[in-house]
Amino acid sequence: MSAAGQAEHQDHAHGHADHHGGGAHGSFKGYVTGFVLSVILTAIPFALVMGDVLGNVVWTTIIVLALAVVQIVVHMVYFLHMNTKSEGGWSILALIFTVTLVVITLTGSIWVMHHLNTNMMPMSPHDLLHHQP
Repeated sequence: MSAAGQAEHQDHAHGHADHHGGGAHGSFKGYVTGFVLSVILTAIPFALVMGDVLGNVVWTTIIVLALAVVQIVVHMVYFLHMNTKSEGGWSILALIFTVTLVVITLTGSIWVMHHLNTNMMPMSPHDLLHHQP
């Protein structure tokens, strides 16, 4: 086996080759593709909000959030070079673990704040007058 063939075999064996066909650091074409997608995924929500294209705040918010999630994936694939083969799958596993912890933390925080707000005793108007600064 030639030296170039051995190097390519070692890259694939250790999971360091990315899906763009280049090395672990990506290619110029990959970076340009990621940049163009990022610009498009930023321009579309900007136009939706500034031009009030949909005329509906709820749908505009949903579309902007969906495009934000797509942009996160684009950044992870094209700039962070994350895929199921990199690092033997450990980077994806770490990402899943992190997302799980964030979801648990945010959901728990919102749940606690909601229940605190609902279960607080309201102050009477008489108490409000005597406790003003």
